[in-house]
Amino acid sequence: MIVGYHLMFSAYGFWLPNDPRGSGSDEVRSEKLLEFGGPTKVAAHDFRARQPHDRRKRLAAKAALDHPPVAFTGVQARAIARGFTNSVRRSKVTVWACAVMPDHVHLVVAPHRHTIEVLAGLLKGEATRQLVKEGIHPFQDRKGYRTQVPPCFGRKWWVIYKDNEEALLNAIRYAERNPLKAGLPSQQWTCVVQYPGLYQPAEQEVQGEERVEVEEGE
Repeated sequence: MIVGYHLMFSAYGFWLPNDPRGSGSDEVRSEKLLEFGGPTKVAAHDFRARQPHDRRKRLAAKAALDHPPVAFTGVQARAIARGFTNSVRRSKVTVWACAVMPDHVHLVVAPHRHTIEVLAGLLKGEATRQLVKEGIHPFQDRKGYRTQVPPCFGRKWWVIYKDNEEALLNAIRYAERNPLKAGLPSQQWTCVVQYPGLYQPAEQEVQGEERVEVEEGE
């Protein structure tokens, strides 16, 4: 039985469909990117982020993109989290952890009446709308194909299904610790509710770290 999902999606340009370390994509839509190889789809559980690869080729592929790779600022991360909150209020999904990093996002969510694929689309859509609403979308002044602005998130997402509580708690801790491991302040968003039971948030387990909360208020 599935007890939760670890959902990850990247900022535009962070993880390409033909990344030599693997991807979740079945095809490479951009002719410019096809020059650097076809899709490198791997299973969701086949983690290859640290595998040796041709870094120069990967960076050259990024340089061939239509737009520069996105790196979210703290203000943009706040808007993304506000968008997630809007999605939570509308769809009633339970989010147990959320980390908005400069180039990717981690969410740990509870099972829902919608599939996780539908939820991923809803969450990304609300985050995009909030960025546009606040006038801080990375491509705010650009026009994309059939859209007001080009996408600031990758087309695909990555989902790891959790079928036991231990694995779920590990995912929650991983997401919570992500900003700390990157030297960023701990993140506390209103879209998140604490997992029930005797769970200790990950930031309390990091020795010698100063806890700095992210303010979501105006």
